[in-house]
Amino acid sequence: MFGPLENVADLLINMGKLRESAARATESLGQLQVEGTSGGGAVTAKVNGRFELVSLHIDPKLLSEGDVELLEDLITAAVNAGLVRAREAAARSIASFAGGLPMGMGFPFGAADPGTSSGKG
Repeated sequence: MFGPLENVADLLINMGKLRESAARATESLGQLQVEGTSGGGAVTAKVNGRFELVSLHIDPKLLSEGDVELLEDLITAAVNAGLVRAREAAARSIASFAGGLPMGMGFPFGAADPGTSSGKG
């Protein structure tokens, strides 16, 4: 009968559970790690679920070639690929912790549905 007001009341009643879920989700995001690659694996960027670059591996052959512009492009591409994968994985993780919450409640990454994430396109 009250629609959105009922959802807000439910959220207020379950605030403790929400805080606990949010804390678990935040911890989980720091542990989640994905890789993005470019140049056929010549550059690999490892990114965590908090969108932090954890490590970067560059094939030594790229350094000996001396093509700085190519190296910069490959690093940028690998980091961006890693960030896209991290965003997707983080959205799935958040959605699993947010199970049962109404859609559109201001989740990070644009949606509670793991099949959609902002920043893609």
